[in-house]
Amino acid sequence: MSLKKFSIFLIASLTTLTINAQKVQLIPEPSSLQIGNGKFILPNQISIQVPSVFEAIGTEMITRFKKVTGKNASLSNQKNASIRFEQVEDKTLGKEGYQLTVNEKGILVKAQTYAGALYAWQSILQLCPPAIYSNQTQPKIVWSIPFVQIIDTPRFEWRGFMMDVSRHFFTVAEVKKMMDEMAMYKLNRLHFHLTDDQGWRVEIKALPKLTQVGAWRPNRIGKWHNITKPASEEPKTYGGFYTQEDIKDLVAYAKTKNIEIMPEIDVPGHSMAFLAAYPQLSTTPNYPYQVNTGEEFIDWSGLNGHITARIDNNLDPSKKEVYEYLDIIFGELATLFPFEYMHMGGDETAKNNWAKSDDIKALMQRENLKTQDEVQSYFVRRVEKIMQSKGKKLMGWDEILEGGLAPEAAVMSWRGVKGGAEAARQKHPVVMSPSSHNYLDYYQGEATAEGSVYAGLRMKKTYSFEPVPEGVEEKYILGNQGNLWSEQLQNIRNLEYMAWPRLMAIAEVAWSPKKSKDWERFSKKVESHFAILDTLKIKYAKSIYDPIVTTTLNTKGELYASMEGEVNGLDFYYTIDESMPDAYSNHFNGPILIPEDVTILRVISYQNGKPIGKLLNIPIAALKLRAVKVL
Repeated sequence: MSLKKFSIFLIASLTTLTINAQKVQLIPEPSSLQIGNGKFILPNQISIQVPSVFEAIGTEMITRFKKVTGKNASLSNQKNASIRFEQVEDKTLGKEGYQLTVNEKGILVKAQTYAGALYAWQSILQLCPPAIYSNQTQPKIVWSIPFVQIIDTPRFEWRGFMMDVSRHFFTVAEVKKMMDEMAMYKLNRLHFHLTDDQGWRVEIKALPKLTQVGAWRPNRIGKWHNITKPASEEPKTYGGFYTQEDIKDLVAYAKTKNIEIMPEIDVPGHSMAFLAAYPQLSTTPNYPYQVNTGEEFIDWSGLNGHITARIDNNLDPSKKEVYEYLDIIFGELATLFPFEYMHMGGDETAKNNWAKSDDIKALMQRENLKTQDEVQSYFVRRVEKIMQSKGKKLMGWDEILEGGLAPEAAVMSWRGVKGGAEAARQKHPVVMSPSSHNYLDYYQGEATAEGSVYAGLRMKKTYSFEPVPEGVEEKYILGNQGNLWSEQLQNIRNLEYMAWPRLMAIAEVAWSPKKSKDWERFSKKVESHFAILDTLKIKYAKSIYDPIVTTTLNTKGELYASMEGEVNGLDFYYTIDESMPDAYSNHFNGPILIPEDVTILRVISYQNGKPIGKLLNIPIAALKLRAVKVL
């Protein structure tokens, strides 16, 4: 071969590798990935060989390939099948790992378990053109898969998503849809927040008032904590609950997606819906309790988390009846949810009404309890014994550390990582879900363009999280979880918008090796996955295209605005004269002096010469509030 021909060959080979690399955009990033030179074209007759334990996956593949590609697909016993699954004994793959090889011979998957085979299938789907997720036949697409060699195992066993169905009820079909989306990104724990002040969402047959009363409230639309308090006689038409048959259906469906569902009954606080049904379980049994509609009833200004409740929303730890009711509740739930853990909440307990209760004072004297935190610890320990009697382990928010941690409890750390680190050092299992990085109800882009919640959380910060704190043994960290509280999310479309794409970051942090973390590579993958979400008609946020707008105020009182991109390759065009910006407007290339009489800054992002993201209309008054004074 001449030097010239060899050079052409080399360039062509490198080009092919580059193209293939661009097409391999897997989320989460595999443990090991080698990209080959070439691609496998799905034949007109797709044959799939699967062992019986993986047959459900084979059936799903047949349905998907037939519907979308228009090709024929069927199960086969032939060793030369287009797609082959093998169940192997390989301890290195663990419970959820897999090997995936794509070459000129076809596709080969090796896995020990159904879970591993399922995740291999999810990776195969991501390697296909995004149209593979369509519900309609796409005959004009060349159905090719790049040559790869993948060995993939998760870093953490707990890769979670918390869905708050108490504040707003979501149907069985909507919950299943979220589980479909979780499985796409190898998330395997659905934390089901079933009860709170705003609703009780699960049928307890021995205590029917929990859903007859606790599942319903007057319909309200408005900003949370600014909702008008309803009249006692107002119709209670908003809500819903899951029957026990619904729960069985959800658990069975979750199993097909390798998802374990963990129920949460939030006690002793956050119990207004519980007390609306059974007010005798509080320290103020004569209060006319109603299910909260979103009106504020707690003073959050207390120092160190010592909040004050204007209306008592706590169970009374001194009452025998409380534990009898909880025994019934956790007993019925234990038969419905096979997962080893049940979550008791335990967060944000306002103890001011306990402090005034003669019964609580008597309990403290009898049990030698010195503080209200120790009263809560007493309650948690009794709840743990109830759960253990049902064959379950207790998990709670990190407040259960206060007053002393129950002997075998697991902690879900939400107030930063400190509580989780402390629990891990005490050799307790921990799930990391700090609000600083993992609260998906926080706004995710420019604050003035999104619903104002408590704080903002960019996807880049979510991705930056490291679940294992310094000085903590990794074996005590079960994993990572994103939490999505639904106070301001009234429908599934809004929930999806807040979850995606940040939940992709949660997934990669929980699955992929620590050493593989690379924000630039990850953000490019996310952008490529927007095509998948579009195909599935999932509502998602494009807030990564919003500029990060910061401001400074100098000693002269002059206001300067600066812009920074969360992802590379963005250009920002702006106006300060009330007009709508485009590519012919001012191009941001340095701090902008905002003249005194300007009232609004308008910004639009461009990528590759085209507008992307949303038009931002930022009031100057908002920019002044966020300004840093420069001395």
